[in-house]
Amino acid sequence: MKKLAIIGASYLQNPLILKAKEMGLETHVFAWAAGDIGETTADYFYPISIVEKEEILKKCREIGIDGICSIASDLAAITVNYVACQMGLVGNSMKCTEKSTNKHKMREAFQQGGDPSPKSILVHSAKELENITVEYPVIVKPVDRSGSRGITKVESLNGLAKAIESAKVQGFEKEALVEEYATGQEYSVECISCQGAHHFLAMTKKFTTGAPGFVEMGHLEPAPVSGQILEQVKKVVFHALDTLEICNSASHTELKISLSGKIALIEIGGRMGGDCIGSSLVELSTGIDFVRAVIEIALGKKPDLRKRHKGKAAAVRFVFDQKDIDALNDLKRNHPDYLVEEDIHPIHSGIVTDSSARFGYYLMKAENYEELLPYLPKEIEDSDE
Repeated sequence: MKKLAIIGASYLQNPLILKAKEMGLETHVFAWAAGDIGETTADYFYPISIVEKEEILKKCREIGIDGICSIASDLAAITVNYVACQMGLVGNSMKCTEKSTNKHKMREAFQQGGDPSPKSILVHSAKELENITVEYPVIVKPVDRSGSRGITKVESLNGLAKAIESAKVQGFEKEALVEEYATGQEYSVECISCQGAHHFLAMTKKFTTGAPGFVEMGHLEPAPVSGQILEQVKKVVFHALDTLEICNSASHTELKISLSGKIALIEIGGRMGGDCIGSSLVELSTGIDFVRAVIEIALGKKPDLRKRHKGKAAAVRFVFDQKDIDALNDLKRNHPDYLVEEDIHPIHSGIVTDSSARFGYYLMKAENYEELLPYLPKEIEDSDE
């Protein structure tokens, strides 16, 4: 029986653990002991933090693993690729890992590679910008976090220092990026790469809270865009994946498309998208088993990208407050057949400032996206052009 190491034990990793077991693999899961679901669904669980690369490497050598992977986590991807490189297993290089997990290094790579990306300045404090002309609004973010953590849209100099400090607190490297604000509708793109060959899987339309934090409220697949736009997006994304040297993994690209059709790359992770995108929406909308493909890549196999069923329109809505529950109740009353899955937690007072603070989600599918629109969040205009 082949042995697969999985970095992380949260609900985000559980679909990966379950899929590996379904494939007849022995699962060895590493994470800080926190009572997460993966601690019990794994065949073997090791209470080692996902950032303890050397400890995990030592244990993986003892086990004699045949592959290592993770989904939906930039932080876990660092350890995945480190162990893979040290053990001669399949993964991305550490050079690629640095460029795809550090947003400053990513922006530098995009600039050198000629990829369309907002201008960006690395800072440690607002004082560093005193002699630099900055055009507002700007986006301030940590260099190394995901899930909308520490992101702020700043409209003037007055809010800049506070936003930079907030980003530094949220980040691991205690550095922030001050970036040109790209306007337009936000999308994400899921791909999988094997030996440098990129395969497009799905494009997702995002629904966010808008400024200041841009927390994701929902996702829709396939994104309702024209064939011409889709082909342009594929071309831009594949070139950017080459720039980052993503060769053997899933990838999650976030981008914006302006009213004039201009594409701006926000960021790319060398892993599948979280928020149920990679683990659920891709399979529902395309019939392709994305999670299985990630495991096959890790084991050195060519991914099976056959469509196992006809894809449908699929969406996820996240719970922020009672109006999201009301939409779920409407869905159950009007179209219970659309509901795929729900995971709802008690709602308490307070503002949801990042993805981890939301109160659950529900997945839905239908024959076309128009049928799902009444149950998705309202769109927020973003057209400062």
